[in-house]
Amino acid sequence: MSMTISALARSSGVGVETVRYYQRRGLLATPERGAGIRRYDAADARRLGFIRGAQRAGFTLEQIGELLHLDAGQDRGRARELASERIAALDAKIAEMQAARAALERLARQCHASDEGPCPIIAAFEG
Repeated sequence: MSMTISALARSSGVGVETVRYYQRRGLLATPERGAGIRRYDAADARRLGFIRGAQRAGFTLEQIGELLHLDAGQDRGRARELASERIAALDAKIAEMQAARAALERLARQCHASDEGPCPIIAAFEG
C-alpha cells in the first residue's frame, strides 16, 4: 500500500499539517521523494495510528516518542512506568472533575431551592 501524505492523514483522521508536525517532532519518518512525491506505506499508517491512540490515552508527544523508541520485548518495565504515571494523572483529573461536578450540583440545588436573591451559580463565579 502506497499513499500520499493527504491519504495518510485522511486514513488517520488528521490533517496534513499534523502529519508534518509529527515528522518535525521525530515521531514519524519523512520518506524520500520518489518521482517528486513522498509515498507512505502501511507501517507509516500503523505508526500514525499508534500516535493517535496514545494521544487519546492522554500521553504527551514527548511520552509517545519515548514509547515509540521502547523495545516491545525488552522495555516492558518502562512502558508500565509510563502507563502508571498516566493513570495517576488521569485519576487526579477525574478527582478534580468530580469535585467541580459536586460543587456545581450543589449550586444548582441552591439555585433551584429559591427564586429570592441573587442566583447562587452566578454569585459563585462573580467573586
